[in-house]
Amino acid sequence: MRALSKRARPLARRARPLVRRIRRQGPKRLGVAAALLIALGLLVWWAVAAVAGSSQPPVESGGPAPAASSASAPASRGALPLEGVSPLDFQLRDCFKDFDPDAQQSTVVDCATGHSAQLVAVEKYGKNESYPGRDALKQRARDACKAAPLTDKAGKYDLSYKLAYPSSRSWERADRRVDCYAVTDAGNVIKESLLP
Repeated sequence: MRALSKRARPLARRARPLVRRIRRQGPKRLGVAAALLIALGLLVWWAVAAVAGSSQPPVESGGPAPAASSASAPASRGALPLEGVSPLDFQLRDCFKDFDPDAQQSTVVDCATGHSAQLVAVEKYGKNESYPGRDALKQRARDACKAAPLTDKAGKYDLSYKLAYPSSRSWERADRRVDCYAVTDAGNVIKESLLP
């Protein structure tokens, strides 16, 4: 046995009775105690995860933006950044790196990292509505942009709005979204969410 330092000797003497008691309990009791501790730990973890998961309000399209920030991707989409995301899969509050409004796919990033655009408003038509025409769709997108509740932080950036709305062909394929993006031409300089 290795020699103990002067400080460790008193601790070792105090630990000996505890070790003897544990040995007397037997492996069966120790196994039950360990299983109970593990079960208790899992129960606490589950309760914390359930409370944390229910604290975020659902995002409703066309309604006011929720107060929570979009610091991370929704659980169903995975961790950010997400490359190759289709415009039909964009979600309100998404932030985009190197945004091109005409691209078939974009990269969704955490809003706290450098980005050049954010989806600030989404309006949806009902699935049974008939195609209202290009001018009506464009006007609805403009109205959505005007109603977007941008924060005071948006004033720090030279922003413009980009509109996205369905063509008659995409309308026939169930595209009913009208989107408004706050965009800067200065590159990926925005480092925060522009929505409250």
